[in-house]
Amino acid sequence: MTEYPILVGLLCFLVGLIFNHHLPLFIAKLKGHVLPKGSFSWPLIGETLSLLKPHPSNASGFYFQHHSSRYGKVFRSHLFFTPTIVSCDQELNHFILQNEGKLFQASFPRTFYGILGKYSVALAVGDAHKRLRGAFLSLVTPLKANPYFLKDLESFAIQILDSWKNKKQVRFCEEARKYTFFVMVKQVLGLSPDDPRTTRILTDFHPILRGLISVPINIPGTPYARAVKGRRRISSIIKATIEERTREKSENPLYGKNDILGKLIHLDALSLDEKVSFALDCLISGYETTSKILSLLVHFLSQSPAALEKLKVEHRNIRSIKKDNISLTLEDVKKMEFTQNVINETIRYGNTVQYLNRKALSDVRFKDYVIPSGWQVLPVFSAVHLDDSLHANASQFDPWRWEDQEQKSKNFFPFGGGVRYCPGSEAGRIELSVFLHHLVHNFRWEAKDVDQPIAYPYVDFQKGLPLAVESLNKTD
Repeated sequence: MTEYPILVGLLCFLVGLIFNHHLPLFIAKLKGHVLPKGSFSWPLIGETLSLLKPHPSNASGFYFQHHSSRYGKVFRSHLFFTPTIVSCDQELNHFILQNEGKLFQASFPRTFYGILGKYSVALAVGDAHKRLRGAFLSLVTPLKANPYFLKDLESFAIQILDSWKNKKQVRFCEEARKYTFFVMVKQVLGLSPDDPRTTRILTDFHPILRGLISVPINIPGTPYARAVKGRRRISSIIKATIEERTREKSENPLYGKNDILGKLIHLDALSLDEKVSFALDCLISGYETTSKILSLLVHFLSQSPAALEKLKVEHRNIRSIKKDNISLTLEDVKKMEFTQNVINETIRYGNTVQYLNRKALSDVRFKDYVIPSGWQVLPVFSAVHLDDSLHANASQFDPWRWEDQEQKSKNFFPFGGGVRYCPGSEAGRIELSVFLHHLVHNFRWEAKDVDQPIAYPYVDFQKGLPLAVESLNKTD
């Protein structure tokens, strides 16, 4: 007899779980809302596991392909424990990005809030986001015109490539991360690669990035707990560096103003905690995505001999009018037009960012249906980037398509959009261009092993992109 109360309790729990899972759908229909077609699938987990199934980054993946063909480019689902409207539609994606802060608001997994903290500009919304983004723009946007920035880019690119000269093989993902990390630590904190603080930050950096896509369980040993601990240690280093630089500023007001931190300490409108979080945001945003794009660039170029040869010609022409020991200038970078086409095509074809998480702030009517208030919204960039009706032969890597200026429109989301468009995008392009310039001028390479960029959900190479490398003579 004692088994019956347990069975009844279990049954009630299951009924409650199913009821709560479908409750948002019932409420929406009671209000008379016409919703996109779709499925909520299993209680609690919904269709999350199907969404997160690994797939090549230059393909939409089974989940988006299957649901788009069955329900249309806009459909409803239940993802990350939340009722969701998924958009593979170019027009709706643009509408969502342009109406952030009005009809939609940024929404992130719980791990982001626990790891990045409440002062992160990436997570801020409303007036707080406007204030922090204003400071971000004032410090990051001028970076591309800073002569010290270009000088550091070349120095780190040459340093890394010099380390290859006695090697026959490298794991390029690791080299790309090294390059972008050295660049960002120097530009943000003013630290050199051989500074002990740089090593300590790098040690804790990877756990943070892995923890962002983990289960938010703060138990010692879990990826999330390691990320929270790593963030705390990096924040302590940044805080101590800020305090040290602030003391030096009092003695010399012009000291250290060539890096972001040197300018940041002069912003009295930001608290110390906000400055620490700001510096960490800069490091993360300028490191992970840029290194992934660089790895994708090298991978796709190795598979496209025609594009690689045209890139080489462009950079040879730039180098032919310079002596080897003369540094690049911004004017040189502006001449790298085909390089920019290759970068655009890499972002479109490789899709380092598959989708964004947003939330409807009110009931939003779009065409014939309603997006209910409080529902999650996923604008899917990869589906638009790989749509043959928007990009001819979308499944092919074709940098020449970007010679047509009409391509640069609502069909392409290289660095987000709206009020959250990446303020460091131009600096990132320069960073990529400088490394490519020295790479094609000094080395030839080929894929050592079959390794494809996989989205799960963030893009990575499972084997680290091993390459066979060979140093070139300057006369080659």
